[in-house]
Amino acid sequence: MQLEDKVIIITGGGQGLGRAMAEYLAEKRVRLALVDLNQEKLDETAAACRALGVQARTYLCNVASEEQVIQTVTQIAEDFGSINGLVNNAGILRDGLTIKVKDGEMSKMSLAQWQSVIDVNLTGVFLCTREVAAKMIELQNEGAIINISSVSRAGNVGQANYSAAKAGVAADTVVWARELARYGIRVAGVAPGLIETDMVASMKPEALERMTAVIPLKRLGKPREIAHSVAFLLENDYFTGRILELDGGVRM
Repeated sequence: MQLEDKVIIITGGGQGLGRAMAEYLAEKRVRLALVDLNQEKLDETAAACRALGVQARTYLCNVASEEQVIQTVTQIAEDFGSINGLVNNAGILRDGLTIKVKDGEMSKMSLAQWQSVIDVNLTGVFLCTREVAAKMIELQNEGAIINISSVSRAGNVGQANYSAAKAGVAADTVVWARELARYGIRVAGVAPGLIETDMVASMKPEALERMTAVIPLKRLGKPREIAHSVAFLLENDYFTGRILELDGGVRM
């Protein structure tokens, strides 16, 4: 897909990986619909993209809310007149061991910890994919949907909720690629390892140090490296139903 003047939606587009993707795609002359829950961050990212000479609009939306997703996608289609792609990037962390016993005291991952991550990181991806794909079909727009999974989809201690959600995203990437190909819509994914974002920075230093030590490249990935990969997947018309891993070789 030639990216210039195409309309791409980025969820979680106000900060972190979302902002890196937005700025990278803005350099390629993409028209951007940025979706997030933080208006201040959205405004900052939109301003940075507009400074590069492209159209960028902001939308407050909780991707876990069916009503809000439907309303937002409808509004984006009205504002831009077309939709050519989606990056399902919005996500949260609520890490913790499923069961932890320390000094004779037992604690458990709460249902709220579990459900909140599933709601945003998996259900949110489903809702956004469903509504954007439906609108693209209605508008007869071909294009691509890129899902952000994670290396943690293989299972990571302290992330039962996150690992389950990201494994689900990876599996559904294959499902949707097969279902939507007939409409000219490709679906692919990126599975980042540890990337230099605020979400990763919130991890305990000792945990972050241990995880970095097992990466063959001995460093965290950079947000722009993920953005570059998203742009590649949007552009390459023969890539679908697969997950591109960017993890510094940690799974070798």
